[in-house]
Amino acid sequence: MQTVATNKKILSGNEAIACGAFAGGVEVASAYPGTPSTEILENVSKFPEIYCEWAVNEKVGMEVVIGASFAGARSITAMKHVGLNVAMDPLMTFTYLGANGGMVVVSADDPGMHSSQNEQDNRCLAKFAKIPMLEPSDSQECYDMVRAALDISEQFKTPVLLRTTTRVSHSSGVVDLGSFERTGRSNLKYEKDITRTVPVPLFARKMRVGLEERLGRLAEYSETCPSQRIERGNDKIGIITSGISYQYARDAFPNASILKLGMTFPIPKKLISDFAGSVEKLYVVEEGEPYLEEQILAMGVKIERAETSLRIGELNPDRLADLAAEVYGGKPSESIAPISDLPARPPVLCPGCSHRGVFYALNRLKAIVTGDIGCYSLGTFAPLSAMDTIVCMGASVGNAHGLQKAHQNGRIAAVLGDSTFFHSGITGLLNIVYNRGASTIVVLDNRITAMTGHQDNPGTGRTLMGETTTETSIADVAKGLGVKRVRVVDPYDLDETYNVLKEELDADEPSVVVSRRPCVLGAKIKTVRQYAVDSDACKACGACLKLGCPAIELADPEDGDYKKRKARVNPVLCVGCGMCEQVCKFDAIKEVTL
Repeated sequence: MQTVATNKKILSGNEAIACGAFAGGVEVASAYPGTPSTEILENVSKFPEIYCEWAVNEKVGMEVVIGASFAGARSITAMKHVGLNVAMDPLMTFTYLGANGGMVVVSADDPGMHSSQNEQDNRCLAKFAKIPMLEPSDSQECYDMVRAALDISEQFKTPVLLRTTTRVSHSSGVVDLGSFERTGRSNLKYEKDITRTVPVPLFARKMRVGLEERLGRLAEYSETCPSQRIERGNDKIGIITSGISYQYARDAFPNASILKLGMTFPIPKKLISDFAGSVEKLYVVEEGEPYLEEQILAMGVKIERAETSLRIGELNPDRLADLAAEVYGGKPSESIAPISDLPARPPVLCPGCSHRGVFYALNRLKAIVTGDIGCYSLGTFAPLSAMDTIVCMGASVGNAHGLQKAHQNGRIAAVLGDSTFFHSGITGLLNIVYNRGASTIVVLDNRITAMTGHQDNPGTGRTLMGETTTETSIADVAKGLGVKRVRVVDPYDLDETYNVLKEELDADEPSVVVSRRPCVLGAKIKTVRQYAVDSDACKACGACLKLGCPAIELADPEDGDYKKRKARVNPVLCVGCGMCEQVCKFDAIKEVTL
């Protein structure tokens, strides 16, 4: 028997999507980093055949790939679930215009909020936007469905949503890449036709009718789509599921019949009805909102309504075991209880993080701080306790302006990072200037997009593809918007940082303070000095502990009196920023020679 060579690799879901983009003939990729989607573009950039970029925000990334689609090129954009909110404006209109070159939008949802401020279910947005949606359940399907989505996009002239979740994005599995040959560009090109590409009311009304006709054809396609499959078990219990929920359902209900939906909008109504008629009891297993359940109920299909709720948080084997116990009349599973005697490990800013100096000063100034999305959100927690609100990317600026216009007493500061400033902070700052506001905006410029894994942004002077580019100055941007008070500080200098912030917070006109220091991890800064505590000089006052630096610890007292525990600096963690030396009133912290 002849042996057929295979091309199998172990890939995460994100890596598999990138490989699918390459094999599917994608020519243009644009996105903004956001966990759990970030690694998609990072891996796409490894293929020189694909132009790849970090866009300044998700809306711009969406607009770039729409432009590529106009040109007849295949394209892909990727973002986390809340990023799709930012990009919905162009997407909602592009669904009317329709794709030329195949265009795929990857939405990586985050059930359980591992790294997000909400756990919205973007399956609802596919239905809202009236675009087809595919949901892979493992890395192999991530690879296969990207290519399928590109074909569907061109066949039906529509953008396609590929919806993943944290577990699919970051879990790894064996992927058969096949021959891994790159699809050649389709014979598509840009052709001027304003009736199809300019949605003024005269043309948009016709587009709206065409959109419904397209959905009808997509609904027919969904019935026989290769991504839908029935796995026959017994006829007593039937499960309808999709995405990662399928993996849990398959384990929890090994003998049940399962209808696994890979294309979940439009749903295959006839396939669902036929499947429902073939089993005695029908259950829907899905993570998040009752997206499938509500549509199936609206069809008049009877669904067993379980008491075990799967609505809030991420699914896991224990939760499905509880559902199975309810269905089969067994005992609920005993979830693995956390080990209670482990010490707490609260999230903290890294040793030497430049944001620490700013938050230390804002705490001392007793400012109301409107915060933003980034690793600096950790400034919320004790002992820094210097952030009061977080809403969404860029909201800190508008929130501060709103507080000030509502005559809130006290000092008010908006804090956001450099990448967030470029993403959506600039327009808020312009609004303050235009509307005669008097807020202070503090931009924590650590020269990188740190929270999502150290990606470049317009302020770093480097592109995703490693090219040297213009290094945009935040201070110059602020001045260009009309801000007259623009200051740049070194956050490692605590006195300067405090004095500048105090002066600007007390000013009666808009001001921008740029706190500029590279991220220690992102810049791979070599430690050239460290600090140590002179135990004899230490008075155990705790002033250094207020910095919240994980390199500063409490030593066990020799006399056993834990009320007098003195500080010490862990040399494994210390990067030599010197902030602890500045806050010590007794000169007990000294620089040591390496």
